[in-house]
Amino acid sequence: MAVDSNERRVAVLADDLIWASRLVAALERSGARPLRSGTAQQLADLLQQGPVAAVVIDLNGRTYDGVDAVRAAAQAGRPVLAVGQHEDLELRKRALAAGARRVYSYNKLFRDGPQVMAALLEDRL
Repeated sequence: MAVDSNERRVAVLADDLIWASRLVAALERSGARPLRSGTAQQLADLLQQGPVAAVVIDLNGRTYDGVDAVRAAAQAGRPVLAVGQHEDLELRKRALAAGARRVYSYNKLFRDGPQVMAALLEDRL
C-alpha cells in the first residue's frame, strides 16, 4: 500500500547548519519529506500548518531549548526523535522524560540516519 506523502512529512528543529543538513539528508534518504525549522516558533508553526508525521530535534540548539521543544512536539501528539551529544546523559534523560521516544547520539545518526528515520516513520521507535 502506498503511503501518502503527507504522512511522511517530518519536522526538523536544528539551528546548526551542518546538523540540520545531515538530519534533512537522512530523512530524504529514508523517503520522508523533511520540513526544516531553526527556531521553536518555526517548529510550532509547522505543527499547525498541516500534517506532520514526526519531529526530529537537535537537543543542542543555540536559539531554543531542546527539551522544551521535545515537550511541545510530544504534547502536540507527534512522535519525537531527539539527537545530542552521547556523553550528555542528563540532557538525554531530560529529553526522554519530556516525551522523546528515543534519543540518539550524533554518531548514531551520522552512521545510521536513514535506517533510524525509516524506523521513526514506520513507528518502530
